[in-house]
Amino acid sequence: MLFDCKKVKWRLQNRHRFKREITPMRVAQNEQMTIGEVDISKMRFDLKSRDDIPKILRGLQFIYTNLALRTSIFALLDANISPEVSKTNGRPGMTLWSILVCGVIRLDLNCDYDRLQELVNHHNTLREMLGHGAFDDVTYHFQTLKDNVRLLTPELLDQINQLVVAAGHILVKKSPDEALRGRCDSFVLETHVHYPTDINLLWDAMRKSITLTAQWCDERGMSDWRQSAFNLRQVKQAMRTAQNKKRSKAKTPDQIEKNQLLIIQAHQTYLNVAQSYLDKVGQTLATITAQGLGNPLDLITKLEIEGFMAHAQRQINQIERRVIRGEVIPHAEKVFSIFQPHTEWISKGKAGVPVEFGVKVCILEDQHQFILYHQVVQQQTDEQVTVEMDTKKKKRFPKLNVCSFDKGFHTSANQIALKEHLKQVVMPRKGKLSQQAKEEEQAPDFVKARRAHSAVESAINALEVHGLDVCRDHGIDGFKRYVALAVLARNIHRIGAIVWQQDVQREERKSNYAQRYKPPKLAA
Repeated sequence: MLFDCKKVKWRLQNRHRFKREITPMRVAQNEQMTIGEVDISKMRFDLKSRDDIPKILRGLQFIYTNLALRTSIFALLDANISPEVSKTNGRPGMTLWSILVCGVIRLDLNCDYDRLQELVNHHNTLREMLGHGAFDDVTYHFQTLKDNVRLLTPELLDQINQLVVAAGHILVKKSPDEALRGRCDSFVLETHVHYPTDINLLWDAMRKSITLTAQWCDERGMSDWRQSAFNLRQVKQAMRTAQNKKRSKAKTPDQIEKNQLLIIQAHQTYLNVAQSYLDKVGQTLATITAQGLGNPLDLITKLEIEGFMAHAQRQINQIERRVIRGEVIPHAEKVFSIFQPHTEWISKGKAGVPVEFGVKVCILEDQHQFILYHQVVQQQTDEQVTVEMDTKKKKRFPKLNVCSFDKGFHTSANQIALKEHLKQVVMPRKGKLSQQAKEEEQAPDFVKARRAHSAVESAINALEVHGLDVCRDHGIDGFKRYVALAVLARNIHRIGAIVWQQDVQREERKSNYAQRYKPPKLAA
């Protein structure tokens, strides 16, 4: 309930931002250019540049100048984004093309909205890709960029990605009938959260409960929480005392026992302080409710505060059970962030990384280094999503005949199910192998495909470098949009790299031709 409330509240407070007009789509070549406007199809890049921005821009230019591809993508953008804005109220907003470019650039460069704003306002080549020339003084505001990029849904981005991958295959495939060979693996995309402990999570919930209640009282002219800053300091002081008691360096049994009693006392004090203020928050909400909730924002605020109160009460109960009663809290009952409740505790056995806080993402890459499919895996293991992923990717790419996995995806049922859709399944089995399994995994084709499987790690590393190291967006919807944008950006970057190399080869041929047929110098 908490995050739904925050989303509704934000939209109510900022409803004026959605009354925007999406200006008409640009065409590839305008018969009559306006002053300051740039023809994107005629942009030229420095082929000696080693920066990553020109290559992603070259990929975007390829999309823009490909009439069939651009038309299909713009049709998707128009059908999904245009209904979200008003075409009669407010000043003209960002174009569909600008929204797509900004979203792709942000993820490919792994930057936040502050850097994105700086780039779109001052990077000359990027502004040309947005359609702005030297005499165009159009600028983009921080909130405008955030609001418009948020209009790109994960489903929309997934549809665009399919079109981009299909166009990329035309560039690299020797024949339309060429079979695709995939390699599948998963990794953890971390959420932007601090290390979760019971007492820290309780502090987060109490801080938000008291702060929001105090702000609400101030808006209504109530003096119940005029000392809210002092109240927060009291809660934080009790939390710090509990933290410090846990850091004792006691060694002897007597010292350990004595320290354990001090730890319990400090935690009990912390719980008592938190519970007293939590009760006071509840009393304030009851008073305001009795006075009447004047508008929808009041109801949303009340529900938001109640959500944080529920988090606080859960943490109080868990601390009491774990520290004071000595119980072991089941993993299913734990929450690792009150702001990003979709965060999971994941241990993949990486060297030097015992645990990661985030959500797993599963990707499928083909032999041409395009990411065919991705899936955000919530509260599931790799083997639980294997068949589902295979079914979906086979519908999208019927020519996918071979796919490799690591041992984490193996079950006997998965082996059988995958063989019904694929000509070859490369999935090493766990445990001791039977003679038949040994012969199968020692076959030359199996060994070759298994060796090639490691290339998927390069794709994962590239995604982490280009955005998927830490998710900067909030909520599970923002998380899925962030992943989908990163995958799309990576595939567009791949197209840009391919076309870039073709441009380099073309210029080299021109140079060699010019040198070959250069007229000889006449003798003096």
